[in-house]
Amino acid sequence: MLDYISGILESKSKDSITVGVSGIGYEAVVTVSTFSKLPEIGNQVKIYVVESVSGMYGGVICLYGFLTKEERDMYLLIKDEVPGIGAKKAMEYIDKISKSFADFKTAVISKNPSMLHAVFGFTKKTADKLIAALKDKIIGVEVSGKEKWTNVNLTENKLILEAIEGLTALGYKEQQARTAVNKIYEQDENITLENLITKSLQEF
Repeated sequence: MLDYISGILESKSKDSITVGVSGIGYEAVVTVSTFSKLPEIGNQVKIYVVESVSGMYGGVICLYGFLTKEERDMYLLIKDEVPGIGAKKAMEYIDKISKSFADFKTAVISKNPSMLHAVFGFTKKTADKLIAALKDKIIGVEVSGKEKWTNVNLTENKLILEAIEGLTALGYKEQQARTAVNKIYEQDENITLENLITKSLQEF
């Protein structure tokens, strides 16, 4: 079983990368957040991997790549413990969670679906499912980095949600709106709703 791949980054896209090791090119599926942190093509890279077998009779082996062990551990936890979640869907979840593993862990342990919705963009139904499946098991997963949003109270969560709803009403996609709003809110947690929307619009 492969643990990691260390070699030259030969190609990269928002969906996958190829790492050359001793004349062999290993292709791995990656998240958009991982793609954004990769070095330039031609540089050395180390990718932690998970092997997934798919197809009839286990005919296809797919590699999923991560830059850190904590990212891989969180991926395996979600894929194995959350009902109805396959390998690809788990990667989509990790892309959202990579914003702050520390906050995600705290939100699950404290059973805070509002934070999972407002900060990470999970639907309320998915947030409840994640909490139910992971609340007793995520404690053992080590994460690095400091929490960014754990102390955001319910009123502030509503402010973020209202700003996102305002932007989507103007025609912007929800994920784009969420990214812009969270960026501005991080800079000024005492900002008003009107200013939050106005400054977020400048991010597009």
